[in-house]
Amino acid sequence: MSPDTVFSIASSTAMAGWMLLILAPRWAALIAFIRFGLIGALSLTYAVLVFVYFFRVEGGGFGSIAEVRALFTSDPVLVAGWVHYLAFDLFIGTWIAVEADRRGYNRLLQAPMLVATFMFGPLGLLLFYLTRASETALKPRKA
Repeated sequence: MSPDTVFSIASSTAMAGWMLLILAPRWAALIAFIRFGLIGALSLTYAVLVFVYFFRVEGGGFGSIAEVRALFTSDPVLVAGWVHYLAFDLFIGTWIAVEADRRGYNRLLQAPMLVATFMFGPLGLLLFYLTRASETALKPRKA
């Protein structure tokens, strides 16, 4: 399977997960499907790409920016990096959604956090943390 095909399938898989997470009712079975089905499939894809292609890149590694740049000159490793983002962002988005539901946040409040996580990963997590911190700061204290 070509890196372009893997990229396309992985991106579509992640998009389906995000659409379900943002728009569908949050049944336990749906959350389990996203966590173990979709994120699991993305993680398996990442593992296969890394184990097959990572060590084949001459000059590649994590010791310097030049080594990281060399890694990403390989299309399969670049796709592995993309799938890594897709899997982790969807994992964090699922965690945010479950935690926000538990705290009673309205779905309209959750949507911008989830979209930000989908598009910019840590930015969505930061929005969730700020929302949670605001909730805690505004909560009346017991005397």
